[in-house]
Amino acid sequence: MPRPAKYLNPLLATALCLAALLVRVEAQTGQPGAPPDTSASQPPFTGSDVFKHYCAVCHGSSARGDGPLADRMKRRPPDLTMLATQNGGVFPAEQVRKIIDGRESVPGHGGPDMPVWGRAFKASRLGSSEESVKSVIDALVQHIESLQQKPAQ
Repeated sequence: MPRPAKYLNPLLATALCLAALLVRVEAQTGQPGAPPDTSASQPPFTGSDVFKHYCAVCHGSSARGDGPLADRMKRRPPDLTMLATQNGGVFPAEQVRKIIDGRESVPGHGGPDMPVWGRAFKASRLGSSEESVKSVIDALVQHIESLQQKPAQ
């Protein structure tokens, strides 16, 4: 029996995320599938740029789990603005870093819907080396940390 349309295969979700990325990159650079060039000494991307290109399609531009693909996923993407609140007021940077990278299993991290970004970044022009992959992920973690809801006073 076929699955209901509201559930996406993780591979299909990944393909849709990457397709959305390529469309956005082409619109911005005029070059099909060309991610930002990182050959300069200062990376030409910010954590916000990386989030918009790679994460917003699922997590939403506000990072609240309301991206265009969110309703199509088996498990709704989390509200990334609440990570510190859900962790006793402390942003879990190392856990977020490992979840984004995806090459190492993280206890308590939901299902396989999220792409393995460490591998994807390494294969892209954003990160041909482990050092450049780390720099992309670090920028993304810092951006997500900047989005955290402040506790009610």
